[in-house]
Amino acid sequence: MTNWSNKTALVTGGSRGIGAAMVASLSGLGVKVMTCGRDASPPQDLPKGVIWVSADVAKEEGVSRLREAMDRFGGKLDILVNNAGVQVEKTVAESSDEDWDMVMGVNAKAVFQLCRHFIPVMIASGGGSIINIGSISGHFSDPSMALYNASKAFVHGLTRSIAVDHGADGIRCNAICPGWIMTGMADAAFALAKDPVKAEHDARSRHAVGRFGQPDDIAKAMVFLASDEAAFMTGQTLTVDGGLTAASPIRPELY
Repeated sequence: MTNWSNKTALVTGGSRGIGAAMVASLSGLGVKVMTCGRDASPPQDLPKGVIWVSADVAKEEGVSRLREAMDRFGGKLDILVNNAGVQVEKTVAESSDEDWDMVMGVNAKAVFQLCRHFIPVMIASGGGSIINIGSISGHFSDPSMALYNASKAFVHGLTRSIAVDHGADGIRCNAICPGWIMTGMADAAFALAKDPVKAEHDARSRHAVGRFGQPDDIAKAMVFLASDEAAFMTGQTLTVDGGLTAASPIRPELY
């Protein structure tokens, strides 16, 4: 069984949604947790004992700030969760350089920089588990989400490379690929539909389990991947989508 009380974790983007659920889950297990966000002040519901760092992980100075704050853990890191993410609802032709810089900066470059900075720390700590938050959009393209789709495909590829290159160093690296998880990002996506109510109903009906996901669904998968019980699992993309992508595109009610 995993001895969580001896572990330390860094979760990016922990102020809301999936990130907040993962911070709460790890903290509840007794893990020493650090999290971050671009807000100057920590969220009011941040669990007691969790360290908050105001940092923009898309920028080198933000990652350096997290590295410096790691001294509060004695320089030890066992679990790294790259969760921070943004989306822009545009096609390639509609996307600007500014859109590229924002989406690829947070969703791709930040994951690369955090892994580059903290893999040596984790190796010095005796190894650990990196969990990157990818997406089913990295496997299947959502319409008008060109940069988001591409950024998540990058995350999946980087995950496999880290697993292969650093397995001998005691590093495991996996990605979770959420489907429709009810967060602010999902609400924003539905709001763009011509008929948001109909779009939400249609999306829900495509889930084998009959519901959308909740942040805790992803937090539970993260806890498993971070645990010693997943010791033989690395380089994988774990889809957690309520059966959405398992179904044929053929609608049975039409036949």
